[in-house]
Order: sequence, then C-alpha cells, then structure tokens
Amino acid sequence: MNYECLICQVKGLQKRMDKYEIVEEKRNAIVSQAISSIAGIDLDDSYSPEITRNILKKLEKESEIKDPYGAEKKESNQALLNRYSEFRKKVKESDNKFDTALRYAIAGNIIDFGPTHHFDVDGTIEKVFQTQFAIDDSEALEAEIKKAKTILYLGDNCGEIVMDKLFLETIDHPNVIFAVRDQPILNDATLKEAKEIGLQNVATLITNGDDAPSTLLHRVSKEFLEIYRSADLIISKGMGNFEGLMDESDPRLFYLLMVKCPIIGQKVGAEKGDFVVKRSKG
Repeated sequence: MNYECLICQVKGLQKRMDKYEIVEEKRNAIVSQAISSIAGIDLDDSYSPEITRNILKKLEKESEIKDPYGAEKKESNQALLNRYSEFRKKVKESDNKFDTALRYAIAGNIIDFGPTHHFDVDGTIEKVFQTQFAIDDSEALEAEIKKAKTILYLGDNCGEIVMDKLFLETIDHPNVIFAVRDQPILNDATLKEAKEIGLQNVATLITNGDDAPSTLLHRVSKEFLEIYRSADLIISKGMGNFEGLMDESDPRLFYLLMVKCPIIGQKVGAEKGDFVVKRSKG
C-alpha cells in the first residue's frame, strides 16, 4: 500500500461520517481515533480495503445506520436494469459478442461510491467502445473461459453487477460461481442486491464470508477459500478486488477494471481512466 492511500482515507472521512449521520460532538474523537489507528500501519504489509473496512466498522458502531449506501445501490441497479434490453440488443447485433459484453462489464466498474465518487456512466460506455484496452489479455480470457469447468467471478459494485450479468449471459457458461460481500460495505453488492437483479439466473451466488470491500484471502471464509482454490478460472472485477489480490501469482486469475486511481494505475501498469483486462502471471 502507498502512503497516498492513507491520505485518501483521511480525506474521505468527512463524507463517510455524513453518510453514517455521525453527530457533530462525536466527530473529533472519531477522526482522532481513525488517524491514530492508521498512524502505525506497515504500508508494506497492509491492504487499503481492510483499512476502509475497519474505519467504516467504527462509524457503524456510532450510528443507527447499517447500510448507508442502500439507496444508491438500489438506484444504480435499477438505472442499469432499465437499460438492460438496450445493452443486450447491442451485444446481440455485434460482430464480436464476447468483446462487446466484456466492454460493457468493464465500463460498469465506473460506478463507485468511494471517497471520490464522481462518475459518468454514459461517457464511460462511449469511451470504452472508442478506445483500446491499455492491457489486453482478453483473447486469453476468452480461451480460458471455453476451457474452464468452473469459473469463480468476484463481484464488485452495485450497478456494475448488472453489466456482469450481461457478460455472463453472453458467455453462457454452465458453471459460474458469483461471489459477493457477506455484509453491506460502501456500494458493494451483497446477496440481496445480486438476487434483486436476477444474477442467480446466470450463476450460483455465494458470499466470500467477509465484509471488506475486496477479496482478502486472509479474511475470507473457509468455504469461499475452498471454492477459490479449486476454480479453473477466477475473474476479478474492480479495483477493490485487485487491491486484495494483486500480489497473487496465479495464471487462473484475470483482473477486469477501469483504473480510477493513479496509485492503482502504477500497480496495474496503466494510467488513470484506462480499461484493463490483465492476467496474473504465474
């Protein structure tokens, strides 16, 4: 983790306290505690999503609100579902259905209610069809999908999961397992939201047994880890999952994301705003 990640955490505190409706008289103490808790962190042995999780859990203890992004999650899912037939039509009419559906899935990654949550879905969709992937292992991904007996798909945000559904419907693989967060965290998808958009019609739904906005293998449940270890192919969506898995040397693992942060861009090998299909090297 980079020191700038800690600065970002501190910058995002006020918005997050607003979301949890923390009363003013508690805010000084909460900010002091948060800063103290990250002050001694070993950056070489820490994960930003885990820090996010720990801070949000402290806010949750001081709040009656348990799912502060619930309205945004519902709204973003419904907004994309309302256009599902439009996106589906474009995929069906495409000369390369796999590439078109893949681009929609990656464009969906723009939907994020993190510390700097400014996003333009239509602009991102337009851009993803006009630019090349900065890192393009999509041919290898398509080949591995055809070979795989079992695919584990690591979900990310609400809204985005509608595009994931379109991609999974397009590849029409008989054995996809779609993993979501175990409990509400930011706008990440849980079983509740996954079922609301019908993801169970294209994949078997599970949780990873954890409530961090990522896939952190030292935190996930034993049941999830068994599925992770046995899958023939693992598709990791979004920056949060990438942050948790970027040190894994595993050729089964493919990262699909839009780079929304220059620090992550350095780790991926791309620039902010780039679209990436990257295979982990074994």
